[in-house]
Amino acid sequence: MAIEWYLALSALIFVIGAGGVLTRRNPLVLLLCVELMLNAGNLALVAFNRMHGGGDGQIFALMVMVVAACEVVIGLGIIVALYRRHLPIDVDEMRELQG
Repeated sequence: MAIEWYLALSALIFVIGAGGVLTRRNPLVLLLCVELMLNAGNLALVAFNRMHGGGDGQIFALMVMVVAACEVVIGLGIIVALYRRHLPIDVDEMRELQG
């Protein structure tokens, strides 16, 4: 397959994730949409890596996956803490973390 197909799929996944981030207010959905955007970037990195034949793109994609996993752990921890304190779980109504 040509690299254009991979990049088109990556762009489509990124647009779906960006649309979800801009329209949704649920923090769990926001985390999933950010994950979609990161995975779209990973797909593009691996596609360019395949085109150029090096291993750098795959290593960088692996590092992005580690950062994404850390982001999910921290985000879910914050959501669970807010839920246990019976605070609103709506992104627009969250004021607990403001300094």
